[in-house]
Amino acid sequence: MAKIFQVTARAGMTRVVEPVARGLLRAGVTPNAVTVAGTLGVLVGALGFGARGDLVAGALIVTVFALTDLLDGTMARMSGGSTKFGAFLDSSMDRVADSAVFGAVAYWLATEHDYSGVAAALICLAAGSLVSYVKARAEGLGMSGDVGIAERTERLLIVGVGGLLTGLGVRPALEIALWLLAAVSIFTVGQRMRHVYRQAQRVHTPGRQG
Repeated sequence: MAKIFQVTARAGMTRVVEPVARGLLRAGVTPNAVTVAGTLGVLVGALGFGARGDLVAGALIVTVFALTDLLDGTMARMSGGSTKFGAFLDSSMDRVADSAVFGAVAYWLATEHDYSGVAAALICLAAGSLVSYVKARAEGLGMSGDVGIAERTERLLIVGVGGLLTGLGVRPALEIALWLLAAVSIFTVGQRMRHVYRQAQRVHTPGRQG
């Protein structure tokens, strides 16, 4: 699901993203600058609008600036490939943005006395961070952890749709989206841990047989 969504999104956005990326590079804008600007935009949408209950504007702003993940990646490829610091910065800014989104959602739900929704938002925050950590830790050990049904794009899409529908008057949509996201995030953590376990077993099996 994650791979299909990402490939489809990239294919559909290519004609828009690539000209913009070229223009920014010609103007001297770096991929790292776009990464930081995208994160600041998400912070404005989440904390400036979503946390105050303006869910429609918040969801739209967050979605627009979250698309800089496509833009900075395209710019990096066009300029010769991502640097190690660029990859580090991108991953770090993603964590900042995700924390702002789910923190803002939890805060607003608390002001509405929707404590079930608050619990779901906090589970999403913790599980989402764990999804990313398991992948990063696996890669640090020389293995892959890039599997699962709920990568970052899917997580933001689910909470964004829930927030937008709630802002338009479908009151339970956000809480339903959060609990759905909590479930698929936890499931994705399990998928990634199982994937890494299987790789580790393959690495050690020849040694035991010899």
